[in-house]
Amino acid sequence: MLHSNILRKLDMQDLMVFLSIHEQRNLTLVSEALHVSQSTVSYCLKKLRSQFGDELFISTRSGMLPTRKAQAMHGHVQQILHQVNLCHDLPCFDPREAAQTFNLCAPEYFELLVLPHLMRAFRDAGLAVTVNVHKLDRELPGEALLDGRFDLAMCFGPGFHRLMSGLCSQVLMEDDLVCVMDRCSLPAQSHMDIQAYAARQHVYPTPWTSDSNMIDGWLRQHGLERQIVARTNSYRAALQLLQGTDQVLALPRRVLALLGQETWLGSCELPTALHGFSMDMIWSERADHDEANGWLREQIVKICAAQGLL
Repeated sequence: MLHSNILRKLDMQDLMVFLSIHEQRNLTLVSEALHVSQSTVSYCLKKLRSQFGDELFISTRSGMLPTRKAQAMHGHVQQILHQVNLCHDLPCFDPREAAQTFNLCAPEYFELLVLPHLMRAFRDAGLAVTVNVHKLDRELPGEALLDGRFDLAMCFGPGFHRLMSGLCSQVLMEDDLVCVMDRCSLPAQSHMDIQAYAARQHVYPTPWTSDSNMIDGWLRQHGLERQIVARTNSYRAALQLLQGTDQVLALPRRVLALLGQETWLGSCELPTALHGFSMDMIWSERADHDEANGWLREQIVKICAAQGLL
């Protein structure tokens, strides 16, 4: 933070004028060296004198002589401009320079809600970026992230997967589950109680490799089990199995908004005791310092923010 509010009006040109006067000792030469008018140089010097409470340079026949304060400031101002130049010259990944391929491990949830927007952004920007998505398994691919086989992994949280040492994480979005069924079999109430929910036959989508999900753990906590009559590889296939039945499907609310356009589909709220979930992005500590990996993570966050997911 600045020690004085008046310093907020200070800009880079003022500091460049300060250094140039210190070097040239002549306002005309400063004007020529910086390619600005003499009135601009005079205005900058006036600001500097006001902001630092010192004359800074004394006009004499032999030139502009720096005051003791100006002499003391000189090294610090040089360092300020040097640090600004370092910020400007920081290495930055540019996908326009060469084709780039990224390998991700992610569930269908990410492929539906984020990937299409991400690839469209790459295409619209004319970027030669390829994204290979591998199906998320029961366990987080920690070793593959650590050795670079995967650049990123997307997994459900919080706490659904063990995060091994050497990995970093960031929450991308949050969601909850809604109970979906054929409209003809909707309960009279807007919420379905847990006993009625467990009594129904269930369709279970497996967009990631797992024999159970948070629903099963939640039911076990209440001494209940559900009967799964069908398992599918995708949310869309699971939805199609509901038509003409009284079977139910626990579906992420965002996925229902995207896929649930059929007029025969209906939904109701699950008991409020069932907590929501998050979609987390995982990468290695080594990749945390990789410019290309950091660029990809930034693009994904931008997409989530632009789509109102983050």
